[in-house]
Amino acid sequence: MGISKTRSFLYSLARLLGDLSAVQKGTVGKRIVRRATGKIAGKALRKAFK
Repeated sequence: MGISKTRSFLYSLARLLGDLSAVQKGTVGKRIVRRATGKIAGKALRKAFK
């Protein structure tokens, strides 16, 4: 298993654990909003520096 595959697996696992944690705490809505906001900001920054 290469380093990039290992890294992507670990990031996926961390995202899953964060989702489970949010479910337990009852903060799923906040998490969804933050992830969507992050995606939008990332796209805007990508376009700005392209």
